[in-house]
Amino acid sequence: MSYSQNTVALDQPYYGAPLGAAVQRFFKKYATFTGRASRSEFWWWILANVLVVAVLEILALVTGGAGGLDPEGNAAAPSGLGLVFLVVLIAWGLATFVPHLALIVRRLHDTNKSGFWIFIAFVPIVGPLVLLVFELLPADPAGARFDA
Repeated sequence: MSYSQNTVALDQPYYGAPLGAAVQRFFKKYATFTGRASRSEFWWWILANVLVVAVLEILALVTGGAGGLDPEGNAAAPSGLGLVFLVVLIAWGLATFVPHLALIVRRLHDTNKSGFWIFIAFVPIVGPLVLLVFELLPADPAGARFDA
């Protein structure tokens, strides 16, 4: 699947973005908290991220990254290869943390909400649900006010 740079400008949301374009735009707009992100850009990235994390977690678990028990029932240290996958998983999480926050803020902008609504996630139980609802909302044309 090829993605043409001429399709949609990076400072505009890409409505109907395919998976490859959404992932490319995620990394190209690494720490861009201005502008907007379409639902497809947001949810394709979420899917790609979940798949990468799941694969890394499974590889870490299968290769002994969680340690285990020796024949006597004592805790065993994690294996070398398992630790490698755990380090890669942690590096992935650290490398994608800030751009993921930026993507959430841009998604909020597309629904014509301030990026500061991201802090509602800190409200126990209800906050993450409210943020999820905001992420599911369709685009609001008034959100163009957040374009850079």
